[in-house]
Amino acid sequence: MNNKRLTFFITTVVSLFLASCINGNSTEKDNKKEPSTVQQGPIKVGAEQLEAYLPLLKGKKVGMLVNQTSTIANTHLVDTLYALGVDIQYIFAPEHGFRGDADAGAHIKDSKDPKTGVEIISIYGKNKKPSADLMKELDVVLFDIQDVGVRFYTYISSMHYMMEACAENNKEMLVLDRPNPNGDYVDGPILDMNFQSFVGMHPIPIVHGLTVGELAKMINGEKWLEGEKTCELTVIPVKNYTHKMAYSLPIKPSPNLPNDQSIRLYPSICFFEATPVSIGRGTDFPFQVIGYKEKGMGSFTFKPRSIPGAAKNPKLKGEECYGVDLRQVETKGFSLNYLLEWHRKFENKGEKLFTRASFMDKLSGTDQLRKQVEEGKSEEEIRDSWAPSLQVYKAMRKKYLLYPDFE
Repeated sequence: MNNKRLTFFITTVVSLFLASCINGNSTEKDNKKEPSTVQQGPIKVGAEQLEAYLPLLKGKKVGMLVNQTSTIANTHLVDTLYALGVDIQYIFAPEHGFRGDADAGAHIKDSKDPKTGVEIISIYGKNKKPSADLMKELDVVLFDIQDVGVRFYTYISSMHYMMEACAENNKEMLVLDRPNPNGDYVDGPILDMNFQSFVGMHPIPIVHGLTVGELAKMINGEKWLEGEKTCELTVIPVKNYTHKMAYSLPIKPSPNLPNDQSIRLYPSICFFEATPVSIGRGTDFPFQVIGYKEKGMGSFTFKPRSIPGAAKNPKLKGEECYGVDLRQVETKGFSLNYLLEWHRKFENKGEKLFTRASFMDKLSGTDQLRKQVEEGKSEEEIRDSWAPSLQVYKAMRKKYLLYPDFE
């Protein structure tokens, strides 16, 4: 062991000790396997179960699709595996980068991890999956990223493209599963594949009710990869987890989802990204407020500012915004009330809410939601329109569950 690896071994010894106390070595390769039995005890995410997946990495050249949420205790998974002598060839960086400090949509440059010297390859932007030349240098790709269970959150799109690269190049894909903080319900319109994009790749609802491991199984099982290929997939399930559980994320999954409230509101108010309305980017409470630059839109005020690494140039920067504060609002699930209410406000003053209609349709996964809102449909009428397809999805979803459901 060289000096650098020895140093990493010392800094990660606490994490490894904790992981060595974890029992069991369940993996998931069969889409027909029954959901795992819930045991008594605290949640153990896939990454913590080193004894279950280290043997799968032994003697292999490894790529890692990870970010700042990929940790065991307080130690990054890359640091842990590097200290153990795992042959890490590449780190693949999704949206927001490897350390999670880049703005939404910001270009991520290839670089080297200063701690380990491992090369970092961006798979966000122009190149969404590794080239065949890169994949030739790997035997297995490990995915460990905390998701929030919403279709337009792009980490699952990066997972899809990595699965595709593995399928095309006959490489293994290992998914270390983590709980879904919005995994206690399923809601929203099913994506129409005519509106497929990087913010919506699969015919699933906005709130899909799956962990990344379950979704990876669904992508394989439904043959959604290019050419209906499948990859060799292994999932390390979370121990002691059910879809009924509330789960508070120990690390914010991206710069503008800083807490539980923002994560629960995210599926309902992200649509405002396609409008002139601010949802708090450039404040200390992103995705927890709604506001616009005209008085009369609400009694709560805030002023977006530049925040490097989170919102360098936010919407309505430096302008007083008037609206509502949602930080203390009880969030029971996906709601259309905010969108319908603000559409009425804009309609009453003769202005258009959906100034980026095509982006609204990509977020919705259909043009029907936007048109229904513009036509003045009620929330009940809109929900009735997607109810039949949602029931079909719920039946399909059950085939891929690894954990007891919320129903």
